[in-house]
Amino acid sequence: MNRWTFLKWIAWLGLGTFCLWGYWRSQQTVTILLDDRPFSIRTHQRTVGDVLREAGLTLRPEDMVSPPLTHTIRPPATIWIRRARPVQILIEGRGVEPSRQIQLYTLQSDPRAILAEAGITLRAGDGLWVDGQRREAGSLALDGGQPPREIRVVRSAPLVVRLENGMRRVIWSTAPTVGAALREAGMPLDPGDRLLPGPETPLDGGMQVSLFRARPITVEADGRIQVVSTTARTVRELLWELGISLHGQDRVIPEEGSRLQGGETVRVIRVAEGFEIEETPVPFQTVWEPDPNLELDTWVQKSPGRNGVLQRRIRVRYENGQEVAREVVDETMIRPPEPRVWVYGTKIVVRTLETPDGPIEYWRRIRMLATSYSRSTAGVHPSAAYFGRTRTGLPMQRGIVAVDPRVIRLGWKVYVPGYGVGLAADTGGGIIGRRIDLGYDDEDLVLWYRWVDVYLLTPVPPPDSIPYILPDWPTPPSP
Repeated sequence: MNRWTFLKWIAWLGLGTFCLWGYWRSQQTVTILLDDRPFSIRTHQRTVGDVLREAGLTLRPEDMVSPPLTHTIRPPATIWIRRARPVQILIEGRGVEPSRQIQLYTLQSDPRAILAEAGITLRAGDGLWVDGQRREAGSLALDGGQPPREIRVVRSAPLVVRLENGMRRVIWSTAPTVGAALREAGMPLDPGDRLLPGPETPLDGGMQVSLFRARPITVEADGRIQVVSTTARTVRELLWELGISLHGQDRVIPEEGSRLQGGETVRVIRVAEGFEIEETPVPFQTVWEPDPNLELDTWVQKSPGRNGVLQRRIRVRYENGQEVAREVVDETMIRPPEPRVWVYGTKIVVRTLETPDGPIEYWRRIRMLATSYSRSTAGVHPSAAYFGRTRTGLPMQRGIVAVDPRVIRLGWKVYVPGYGVGLAADTGGGIIGRRIDLGYDDEDLVLWYRWVDVYLLTPVPPPDSIPYILPDWPTPPSP
């Protein structure tokens, strides 16, 4: 081999090596996690499906692949695969439902999810075995989270229980008898309960039974209290069962149509009514009549007066012998009241009174409580605009007296023994009724507090201004 031939072979060998190196470099490494077990391959494939086919992995439709098969992978790439596992499901039917067997591939490990995936719904009372172990519906998950290999469902038979309140309850059970099915469902029979048909009847699909529960009821009637156990559904049935009847206005609590739930107290109320006659006095009124022939401030009794009598008819209601209500049915005035009539005088007689200052004429004498005051003792602050002024605007001084205008009108003149003549020109908050406040100057104030005769001086005022009946006129003597 000459030198040129050798060099040619060397060139071709280098080119081949370079191409092989380039082909190897163009491959990418893909990591596959198969059920959490990793392995890697180098490949020129660009989609997940092509990579898996090149790796010789055959998938079932139930298997889970991530990313999806059509996904284009880029380095570094990881493919996760979880293979669905086979589960054998056996359904043992009862009644009209046939038995069947299902082969299922699933990724689930929870038996509840596996049954749901197979479209199987567990009913209350169904028997369930997972890999040969009995399981309750509330604890189906297996320890360790490993998927089961076999699930067996034993279908229960339906039992329709008609309750005494008209409701229905459907029980699904695998028990052999009706009574056993009720016990499994938490509905054991108590003494006194009624079950139709009886508890020993074999359980068959689609059966219906009627259950009447005995309830403890407290009954209060006719002075007795007793606790009875009864299957009566209403108060009316209970009373009929006990032989208790209602008459007239008798009533029962709760009402007769009320349903019994158990534990209640049924009270029979015996109702009776009676009538009473009640007489009450009606007070008479006092009437005053004027008499022009009778002297002022004198009075005489014309008629003594008499109370009337009002008669009421009252309906009295008794419940269990105790009075509970009273109602006035009607009332009649069997004797009307007669008023007491007093005649008072309106005749004015002018008289003369000898005084230290000479005789005076007066037309009325009133017994009054006399007090005294001056500008500074009138209870008005010196800074007030009306300090030292009277109700009529006159300046406060000796000779001004304060009165109650209902007894002595403002502007009238009076004579008070020991004081002299005064002009009624002022009032006061405490001067009410038979009170008179005698005015003084501050420098000659004399304190008064005693009962005196007050004389109203002439001229006699117009009749329509005279208070013939004083506000606090003493009550005339009883007849």
